Amino acid sequence: MKLQQLTIAGGPYDRTRALADGKVRVEGCEVTYLALSPEEIFFRAFRHRSFDVTELSLSSFMIQTSRGACPYVGIPAFVSRSFRHSGIYIRTDRGIRTPADLKGRRVGVPEYQVTAALWVRGILEDEYGVKPTDMEWLTGGIEHGGRHEKVAFDPPQGLKIGPIPDDRTLSAMLGSGEIDALVAPRAPSCFTGKAPHVGRLFADHRAAERAYFAKTGIFPIMHLVGIRKELVDAMPWLPASVYKAFVQAKAAAEAWLDEVAALTVTLPWITAELEATRAVMGPDFWPYGLDANLKTLDAITRYSHDQGLSARRVKPAELFHPSTLESFKV
Repeated sequence: MKLQQLTIAGGPYDRTRALADGKVRVEGCEVTYLALSPEEIFFRAFRHRSFDVTELSLSSFMIQTSRGACPYVGIPAFVSRSFRHSGIYIRTDRGIRTPADLKGRRVGVPEYQVTAALWVRGILEDEYGVKPTDMEWLTGGIEHGGRHEKVAFDPPQGLKIGPIPDDRTLSAMLGSGEIDALVAPRAPSCFTGKAPHVGRLFADHRAAERAYFAKTGIFPIMHLVGIRKELVDAMPWLPASVYKAFVQAKAAAEAWLDEVAALTVTLPWITAELEATRAVMGPDFWPYGLDANLKTLDAITRYSHDQGLSARRVKPAELFHPSTLESFKV
């Protein structure tokens, strides 16, 4: 049998490692796994459709799906998730102590539609009563000038938003005090370099994130996996087979985490961390599939529409190929 050649682009995660090194195979396929940064993957995937199977920004995917213009079919393998209270960086010399203090401030964001910022704005509004229209938003590169929105959108009425000059960066502007805050999935160099008067809004972000999960049951999804539509049209069996491989790769990573004879992660208290996480979030704290993630997907599809990004509110089930939403029984 001739194997289908398949290029998969994704991060170098423990939960995809078995796919990358060939220990888990996509049935009927020969896989080339390209381990790249999210920024490079998303740029190449949406601008040039460079990959057969690719990690995708959930926000960008929802926008294009709502318009009926997405070149990818989704599968519910959520290879990137992260609590985002930690991603709000502030000037500590501006009297910003609580989320309410962000009202009227100039806030940087690499792209308004990035998934991390979508979650932050939704959480600020739901949990703290701070609306996106309460702030002025400035878009641009965190560390490199000239970054622009990958997916164009029309800002909703009342939203104050505009780009910074192409020769400026948001990190430099936060460090110099030209903006009051920055929402970003990566820590800016002004923060990691310990620039004066730069800190996090939630200094104890772990406590805030645990409280958020205890209240909502939501572990924010950042990225899903997409397959080019023309491949799915030609091979209807492909989504279920790719999804099965991603599930198996995640199971392999979870088994590695449980190995205590010789630690597989370069952290001395990883076992205690794993036990603490399971105590708070349950045994399957990083679930794949639609049913286990309905509450999370309901929230983010609402945020995307309410914030003027999606043309309509997409139903969670619309995001994924039907063959990945049910499984055979023995």
